[in-house]
Amino acid sequence: MYPFVRLFKEGLIFRNASALEIGQDHVSYHICWPWDLDMWWELNNGRTLTIYDLGRIPLAIRGGLIGAMKKNGWGLTVAGSSVRYRRRVRAFAKIEMRSRIVTWDKRFIYIEQSMWRGDGECTSHALFRTAVTDKSGIVPPDQVAAAVGHTDPAPEMPGWIAAWIDAEAERPWPPEKH
Repeated sequence: MYPFVRLFKEGLIFRNASALEIGQDHVSYHICWPWDLDMWWELNNGRTLTIYDLGRIPLAIRGGLIGAMKKNGWGLTVAGSSVRYRRRVRAFAKIEMRSRIVTWDKRFIYIEQSMWRGDGECTSHALFRTAVTDKSGIVPPDQVAAAVGHTDPAPEMPGWIAAWIDAEAERPWPPEKH
């Protein structure tokens, strides 16, 4: 089940938080509860993706995106992701999550997120390709940026994100049936 109570809690905690500029980190804290565990007694990889939602939604609120979405009748979707898992997260561990908008291109907004244990070890690092949508399809990110008051061009795209985009373009779609 989706953690709606946790999402509500994040909204409550950050309802009066200061606005964020493009590239600034939204920092939040989360606990790995027993229902987040897999059969090896560590944070489940699917649940990790869900917990990353709990960082992106407040990031969107603090960046003005949720307000612009409501005003314009827009939606929000994830169009791709890549996650690197490196350290275990055990039951009741407290995690610091960092979420930020890195850049955008003609269609997508790229968000970087990471989870950190109390000992300073990064447990996972994720890149999300996201899109704002309306009834006609994808809203151009420059239009979205303008709607939240950002008039500068997109920040320079890091090489590792550009390489990921290029690799994804080589991937067949739809996938071949075997």
